[in-house]
Amino acid sequence: MAEKTRERIAEMKANKPQPLHEPLIFLGAPGAGKGTQAREICSRLGIPHISTGDILRANATKQTPLGLLAKASMDRGELVSDEVINEMVRDRLSQPDCQNGFLLDGYPRTLAQAEALGALLQERGYGTPIVVNLRVGYNIVVKRLGGRRICPVCQRTYNVNFHPPLRDGVCDADGSPLQQRADDREEAIRERLLAYEAQTAPLIEFYKKGGRFFDIDGEQEPEQITGELARLLEVQ
Repeated sequence: MAEKTRERIAEMKANKPQPLHEPLIFLGAPGAGKGTQAREICSRLGIPHISTGDILRANATKQTPLGLLAKASMDRGELVSDEVINEMVRDRLSQPDCQNGFLLDGYPRTLAQAEALGALLQERGYGTPIVVNLRVGYNIVVKRLGGRRICPVCQRTYNVNFHPPLRDGVCDADGSPLQQRADDREEAIRERLLAYEAQTAPLIEFYKKGGRFFDIDGEQEPEQITGELARLLEVQ
């Protein structure tokens, strides 16, 4: 009986549909352009763009048990635990739109998260992910994040260094005064980069060992980066 059960499990695994696209992970410091490139690549591949921020907001909005746990941590000024984030990701990857592949942006952030993700991917038959690191220097990050301005009404984003509004400090679409996020000020940027170096940069060494790690110059023009990613991932 046990032998038949093992044979049945092996048969089910053999017949399990494989994803059309391998899992993708984008690493990079704040301001590296992960979100911009992720949206473009996901559009071309037809796979979901999954970010930690989106997952947290969705769970908080729906007031799921995980969302309430995350909110309690944030209300105390604490980081959301690896365990809570890992469970949110597990739940998100179980949804139907992930069956043909997905791109993770902002996750994993720690080695513990990376190890949990690796076990989850193996469990679900995805195997080893393709990991891309967008490499950007400190001064570029400061220009990108420090120059960012957001319209509080329509959420349109500008950059005083690269993509300024037609009128200084005013949204082109609705004329609202543009705002700078508190964490886009240079002091906050410095703290964010220190946290990244301490917590997330070690993931680069972790994923290099897997043999599917690629380092890309994130200081190129966005179109150049997209082209390099498209060639790497063999997408149109």
